[in-house]
Amino acid sequence: MEKVKLRAPILKKEVIKIFKKYGLSQDHAKISANALINAELVGAFGHGISRLKMYCDRISKKVINPKPKIKIKKISQSISLIDADNSIGFVAADIAIKKAISNAKKNGIGLVAVRNSGHYGLSGYYAEQAVKKNLVTMIYTNGPPAVAPHGAFKSLFGTNPVCFGTPSGSKIPFIFDSSISMINRGKIRFASKNNQKLPLGVALDKFGKPTIDANKALKGVQLPIAGFRGSGLAWMVDILSGVLTGGNHAGRVKDPFEDFTGPQNIGHLFITFKTNLFVKDYNQRIKDNIKRVKRLPKVKGIKEIMYPGQNKYKRYKMNLKKEIKMSKIIKKEFEILKN
Repeated sequence: MEKVKLRAPILKKEVIKIFKKYGLSQDHAKISANALINAELVGAFGHGISRLKMYCDRISKKVINPKPKIKIKKISQSISLIDADNSIGFVAADIAIKKAISNAKKNGIGLVAVRNSGHYGLSGYYAEQAVKKNLVTMIYTNGPPAVAPHGAFKSLFGTNPVCFGTPSGSKIPFIFDSSISMINRGKIRFASKNNQKLPLGVALDKFGKPTIDANKALKGVQLPIAGFRGSGLAWMVDILSGVLTGGNHAGRVKDPFEDFTGPQNIGHLFITFKTNLFVKDYNQRIKDNIKRVKRLPKVKGIKEIMYPGQNKYKRYKMNLKKEIKMSKIIKKEFEILKN
């Protein structure tokens, strides 16, 4: 696959221009561009520039509101509800995590629900913001049908990521951000767009047969992690981010690439809390926790036992020094959006 390279600061400026061209304010365009470029830098290409056209298409078809009137309702000192007015998901999530952080800093815990939102990219991107403020966080969001509930053949749950973040006692935060499927849907769409094969064992075609063809996987069913356990986690996230918040759930979230009949109305749930609620020496305790795990005997070929977030941090630091690569097909989409 031939690639086209651009430096991150230049690419970010171009993405901001594109979002502004499609009606976003300077501030909202910058928030959205930052999230997309971050995805590229951490190596999550399925959540990066490859999705830019999708967001712009949804704005053009009036199922993303470029000029939302976002409302924040105070439930209590710690709890807030945000109606995102069908904004681009990056903006809704940015407001929500900042509100959750503010509530937690003032009151010990912050609980923020969001409804009438859209796809917001990587949950870990928002978790990092809370962890940098010395808070523990859990974040949930649902998505369009991709995974069949255990015992069913029709997909209904999204790949519904589970995200947890905590200060680690070092400069590298502990961020666990994982879809409940064997691989996230963004990777399958990226593979489809760039004519790449999938690993065996991550998806079934529409006839229920294992497939490595990304296009057949998109029309079929993604497989959850750990069988019925993964299905259960997907259901849990659907309840927390959809049922609880007032967002769409039970298969009603629209596919952002294919269904333009209306807004997605995705729900998000952000939970943040101080590390010293129950103990005063959390940082020392988490250091000890990580150190004990890292000192365990290692299997052959493993140099270091890594905690969630370490590899991503290394990729980010490494990629900051490099140019961001785009395949020819994504570069072509990019140029069309610019012009």
